[in-house]
Amino acid sequence: MDTRPLLIVDAANVVGSVPDGWWRDRRGANERLRDSLVSLCDNGLPQLEGPLDVVLVVEGAARDVAGVEGVRVVSAPGSGDDAIVDLVRAAAPRRRVVVTADRGLRDRVTALGAETLGPRAVRRA
Repeated sequence: MDTRPLLIVDAANVVGSVPDGWWRDRRGANERLRDSLVSLCDNGLPQLEGPLDVVLVVEGAARDVAGVEGVRVVSAPGSGDDAIVDLVRAAAPRRRVVVTADRGLRDRVTALGAETLGPRAVRRA
């Protein structure tokens, strides 16, 4: 069993948190986010010590974004929120942290014992 904390990033929510033109190239914006997360694998975050198991959940137009070493990409077949909840549920009892600002998703994952962080936690990464 993997004992590293599992960091699950809601790609659509994090990418959408900054109005930088991401809507013109959704796939590219998700790839840039994915690449910015690689360092978290070893280094962690100020509020979450590394090493981490990092998963980026993508959906819609970004569904074909591939994983890279250090960041596993899960392509949600439907709702990204549902895929994140499934990942949280499947990874119990290890520490699970979900990065999202979506209140409904936060409620769903905290009910399963996960912690949450806002998009800024990884936008600074």
